Amino acid sequence: MRTIHVNKDSIKDILEDLLKRSPNNYGTYEASVEEIVNRVKEGGDAVLFEYAKKFDRAELTKENVAVTKEEIEKAYTLVDQEFISVIRKAIVNIRSYHEKQKKTSWFDSQPNGIMLGQKVTPLSCVGVYVPGGKASYPSTVLMNTIPAKVAGVPKIVMTTPAGADGKINPVTLVAANEAGADVIYKVGGAQAIAAMAYGTESIPKVDKIVGPGNIYVALAKKAVYGHVSIDSIAGPSEILVIADKTATPRFVASDLLSQAEHDEMASAILVTDSEELAKAVSDEIEAFTKTLPRKDIINKSLENYGYILVASSMDEVIDTANAIASEHLEIMTENPFEVMTKIQNAGAIFIGEYSSEPLGDYFAGPNHVLPTNGTAKFFSPLSVDDYMKKSSIIYYSREALEPVADDIIKFAEAESLTAHANSIRVRFNK
Repeated sequence: MRTIHVNKDSIKDILEDLLKRSPNNYGTYEASVEEIVNRVKEGGDAVLFEYAKKFDRAELTKENVAVTKEEIEKAYTLVDQEFISVIRKAIVNIRSYHEKQKKTSWFDSQPNGIMLGQKVTPLSCVGVYVPGGKASYPSTVLMNTIPAKVAGVPKIVMTTPAGADGKINPVTLVAANEAGADVIYKVGGAQAIAAMAYGTESIPKVDKIVGPGNIYVALAKKAVYGHVSIDSIAGPSEILVIADKTATPRFVASDLLSQAEHDEMASAILVTDSEELAKAVSDEIEAFTKTLPRKDIINKSLENYGYILVASSMDEVIDTANAIASEHLEIMTENPFEVMTKIQNAGAIFIGEYSSEPLGDYFAGPNHVLPTNGTAKFFSPLSVDDYMKKSSIIYYSREALEPVADDIIKFAEAESLTAHANSIRVRFNK
């Protein structure tokens, strides 16, 4: 893991390096994804099932593409009861946090005959994509489904790829049922995104697609955006730790590695004003890595996108963190809350030595779907707002409109929109 002293040039080089991980650089796959999306759009179920057989070796039909009640009941017998209890505890925390985000419609009536407001309405149908294969991602299920339930979305469709045996990982099924998914389909990849975007004979068209996936899924979401809404096109995972001499090197190192193990493109960065801490963390990382099962992935990740950055002051540390705008940002300093107030760009901020990143991934409550690749400068975590839409409400009585009619007409005429002006004028012409 490289140790670099912070200056303008080094930060510029690091930012350029990190941006190589952006989904915008997946261009070599776009033609393949576009073909899949267009074929599903035109061919519906027949093409969808063809791709399921080709990519997942799953034999799907109209009769078995949807998960049945019996399959969900069977899943409960295959999942450890203690883990089901953990899922339910996490759901309580996640729901409680997101319920505080929910907004309601509002109206402001004035005595002169004007009423203005905003009508807040949940989306009618949302599609949740969950990666599958041999792995299971119950936390992804919860984080993408529960905010939709809190928002009041009446239909939540989930897609996740089946194995060659035509079955879904039982942990995924239990999590989906507990979170409130209405129907689960056994399809994955770019073809599942296309199916939800355009609809097939078996899978309904949705209003919005959320959830992570591989390069093909990310590009498929990008391709269908506009036909449906999407949450984001997420890049590889990343963590940045701000630490000073008071931090525990072992904690810092373990948290950096918690993200480096995701994949070879994950990024793990320490920014500190302490040379001593930088050296100690580097030593701890070397020791930890030797014992971790995913050490090959970790080593590649740290080699590609791992940095220990040494700054001359805490102000420079904070400036560096704001420039990088990491998905996950941990603060392990003597006064972490003071540092937090100076952070402008981060997806999620973890404060103090005992608020490690996995706490947010699984259990605390805030959403773990976060902006990556520097987009925390202008994007926010997934929230209840992402599952709702807003309509402006405007009401003027004749008595309220008449005093401002000439003002509106002047605006319209200034833009040479005479029909606009006429729309106001006719209401007062005799």
